Amino acid sequence: MAVLRSEVKAFVVQALACFDTPSQVVAAVKTEFGIEITRQQCESHDPTKFAGQRLGKNWAELFHSARKRFREETTDIPIANRGSLIQALDEKLLVLQNELFVSEGGMATANNAEPLIGDLIGGKRVLNVGHDPAGATWTVQLRK
Repeated sequence: MAVLRSEVKAFVVQALACFDTPSQVVAAVKTEFGIEITRQQCESHDPTKFAGQRLGKNWAELFHSARKRFREETTDIPIANRGSLIQALDEKLLVLQNELFVSEGGMATANNAEPLIGDLIGGKRVLNVGHDPAGATWTVQLRK
C-alpha cells in the first residue's frame, strides 16, 4: 500500500465527505494524480467507517467540515432534502407518463408503468422519482 502525500489524502478525504464511493475516488485519484490506490486504502480515510476509525484527528476534522459544508450547500436542491444526493455521474431522465409501459416477457403491454426506486432503466438504477404538478411527466434520477 503506497503512502499518500498530503494533497492526495486531502483529495480522498474531501471526496469521501461529499459521498463519492470508494470506487469513484480510486478512479479520480488515478486520473488526477496518476496514483493507483485500493478501495480499502481509500475507505481508511473515512472516519465514519470501521476502516477509518484510526484516521488522524486533522484528517477527521477535514472530513467532518467538508461533509458539513457539502450538506449545507445541497439543502437548496429539492432532491437533497429527500435524502438523495445528486452525484456528478448521475443522469436525469424526463419521461412522459403515457410513454412508459409495463413489460412482460420482454414485450411491452398496453398497461402504463410507473418508474420505481431500484428499477433498472437502460442498465442504470433508478435512485429517485419525481413528477410534475400536472402529472404529465416523471423526472428520474439514474446511476450506474
